[in-house]
Amino acid sequence: MAETPRRYRWLIHVDLDQFQVSVERLRSPELVGVPVIVGGNGDPTEARKVVTCASYEARDVGVRAGMPLRAAYRKMPDAVYLPLDVPAYDVASADVMNALRQFGHPVEVWGWDEAYMGVQAVGGMRSHDNADAQAVASDASADSYDRVTIGTLAERIRAVVFESTGLRCSIGVSDNKQRAKMATGFAKKPDPESAALAPFRIERVFELDEQNWLPLMGDRPCRDLWSVGPKTAAKLTARGVDTVHQLIATPREDLIETFGPHQGNWLYVLCRGGGDSTITPEPWLARSHSKSRTYPVDMTDLDEMLSAARELTAELVDQVLAERREVFRVAVTVRTTTFCTRTKSRKLPAPTIRYDDIVPVIDGLLGDFEIDRPVRLLGVRCDLVTPEDE
Repeated sequence: MAETPRRYRWLIHVDLDQFQVSVERLRSPELVGVPVIVGGNGDPTEARKVVTCASYEARDVGVRAGMPLRAAYRKMPDAVYLPLDVPAYDVASADVMNALRQFGHPVEVWGWDEAYMGVQAVGGMRSHDNADAQAVASDASADSYDRVTIGTLAERIRAVVFESTGLRCSIGVSDNKQRAKMATGFAKKPDPESAALAPFRIERVFELDEQNWLPLMGDRPCRDLWSVGPKTAAKLTARGVDTVHQLIATPREDLIETFGPHQGNWLYVLCRGGGDSTITPEPWLARSHSKSRTYPVDMTDLDEMLSAARELTAELVDQVLAERREVFRVAVTVRTTTFCTRTKSRKLPAPTIRYDDIVPVIDGLLGDFEIDRPVRLLGVRCDLVTPEDE
């Protein structure tokens, strides 16, 4: 059951860079620097499938998440196309969130690749009706952070996430979620103007607050405000409101007349830099663990593959035993030299922690693959029993 939301002086937005692509590159390091596109089953000619994640090399030529795979293929026929591997991304994301929780601050997860961290709880209620309202009375039990120390914390977060998982992230810092999210955009793609106005300069970390809000956002289009979609922006343009400065100059009553009381009031607050300063941490328990390995020499012999899979299984069983958990399903992933990636899974007869119960199922799954190319990567996953399963 989720905890009660609480307000915080500092909101840190952590966003993992090109997440799915980065996970795939950890498994296949030679993909670093190569255009990689993840989506569907990895076949770019398949209809009705879309890009889930594109590497920066692919983005540079216009490939974007949500684009049909066929359209991406027309732009980049020579890119490496990989299937969406949801269980692998689940595990990688859980590892990141676990690393974030080690800092002792509450974490609210927003998906595979992003989360918010609340730092320095406050006792006052920040009003959404007054963007200038100030937080009051810091929690006496909380550490006090200023701009220097919050920047140092953000830098440590990036370092710990990378050291723990091999994944890189960008961080936005502010006093509410919306402004922190927009700050992450500046952290990813700093321009000379934003760099000059940053309260602190740290690689891939940016703070956006009342001091630099208007200098940075005032002349930008309303569409740059997080949560303002194309339809809302079009309605604003129809009223002659194109920039954040112009939106600020629009009377609240006019916004309510056009958009209704809820969205009208929200736009009035949002353009002034206001937003939600609460964090709702949720109970967290890993639902699975996995290990994969790219081998220096491609494997063609089934016995060699079985030996490799059993080694990965033994490492996983040790991890599960240390957590006093049980395994109820296992899966095997095979990637050939052509980067064709397939996964097969099977439920165990009963939950277990015994290697001798698990390894025959792993062997059987591996034997079910029709492997007609040398294998460069093997992965094993164990799905774990959770309290709700019990």
